Amino acid sequence: MSDKPFAPASDRNKEPILDVLRHEFRTVDSVLEIGSGTGQHAVFFAADLTHVVWQTSDIAENCDGIEAWLHEAALPNLPQPLTIDVLADELPAVAYGGVYSANTAHIMSFAAVEKMFALASNFLADAGQFVLYGPFRQGGEFNSTSNAEFHKSLCQRDPEMGIRHLEELDQLAALGGLERVRLYAMPANNHIAIWQKNEKAAQ
Repeated sequence: MSDKPFAPASDRNKEPILDVLRHEFRTVDSVLEIGSGTGQHAVFFAADLTHVVWQTSDIAENCDGIEAWLHEAALPNLPQPLTIDVLADELPAVAYGGVYSANTAHIMSFAAVEKMFALASNFLADAGQFVLYGPFRQGGEFNSTSNAEFHKSLCQRDPEMGIRHLEELDQLAALGGLERVRLYAMPANNHIAIWQKNEKAAQ
């Protein structure tokens, strides 16, 4: 349908991401997606991961587009999207087996990234996993010239944006009792990082 929003990047990366999610979410029955964007990922993943109730969420202005994708797909494991701004104070208290987000950390302010990690920790059940896809810096270095150039363009667009240091994200995760347990190299110089919640570590 022409009235649905469409992101070419989401269409390109959905298959390799799903390959990881099939393994990481194999025993999970519910996932909260933070920053669902167009809704393309949600529909594609929920159609394959039929054992998972996939809860989309985004800021209010994106929810109509997500609803268009969900309505067309008509999948029983895709409830209506939640309106969530990660910088908002009041959020529903629901436990999910997994939290997923893609291509969000580098377009958020660092304050919003901090809130996203706190949100993921609050929403995750014990031993739940936060799965984050996108470009990262490691050891202070970019993993490609294209990512260095992308980072520069993001900062020119908005100084609050930029490709994040994975080690800094690990520190944010640790504040909420999350520990990075896996890192997957993905196409186009991206990665998937997996942080697992350890309730004892948060106490």
